[in-house]
Amino acid sequence: MKEIVIALAEIVNNVHDMIIDIFGLRMSDKELHFWVIGFIGMITFFFVYFFFKILENLKWSITIFSFIYTFTVMLVLVFAIELQQAITNRGNMEFADAVMGLWGFIVMFFVYAVLALIIYIIVKVDRKRKK
Repeated sequence: MKEIVIALAEIVNNVHDMIIDIFGLRMSDKELHFWVIGFIGMITFFFVYFFFKILENLKWSITIFSFIYTFTVMLVLVFAIELQQAITNRGNMEFADAVMGLWGFIVMFFVYAVLALIIYIIVKVDRKRKK
């Protein structure tokens, strides 16, 4: 995982240098972050907005939104834990650990979804039977 973080940092540094070379601008890191993160954020916002507008029409959209939000939080949490392990040298910083943690959430959510679906079907069948 350290190699991945170092590789990502190298990519960011190369993009930083390319932006300076292409536009000939001398910006501080704060100014560069302002513009680059601002543009990335707006592109992401429009993509997410469009995607969520499609999802809102689905029957279980709140469940889908909740899963997406929770998965995003878990992604940040898992990588924060891995970075903490690298900084404090307590445990090994490995990408596989992060992936396994996320798989744990996905498997547990799948179990929840199956149980919820079973209960939903039972309730629906029971209501039809009572009518």
